[in-house]
Amino acid sequence: QLQLVESGGGLVQPGGSLRLSCAASGFTLDHYAIGWFRQAPGKEREGLLCITDRGRSTNYADSVKGRFTISRDNAKNTVYLQMNSLKPDDTAVYYCAVVRTVQAMCDMTPLGYWGQGTQVTVSS
Repeated sequence: QLQLVESGGGLVQPGGSLRLSCAASGFTLDHYAIGWFRQAPGKEREGLLCITDRGRSTNYADSVKGRFTISRDNAKNTVYLQMNSLKPDDTAVYYCAVVRTVQAMCDMTPLGYWGQGTQVTVSS
């Protein structure tokens, strides 16, 4: 069964950091672009960043520019989302998904494989 599993969420104070992980089960991530999304209560899902199979990353969310970075370790079959300088507005469920690659760049078009999400709460 092909599955993505997110982990690393939790409660953090404003200004703090978290690193989320997206691990693959049943397949290897080597040949796939992966994107990170989030959804806060009452809001639409927001696409954040993605990374191609070759490690080229793109940030699609102005709200996280300069604070969030995406990386991958194919040897560990895992993609990471490093989140720094967290704000209460970053509170959401964070998801990873396989996304589309077009002309060597990934975009935030999901291709049907999602994780179950991990909750991130930023609060004092």
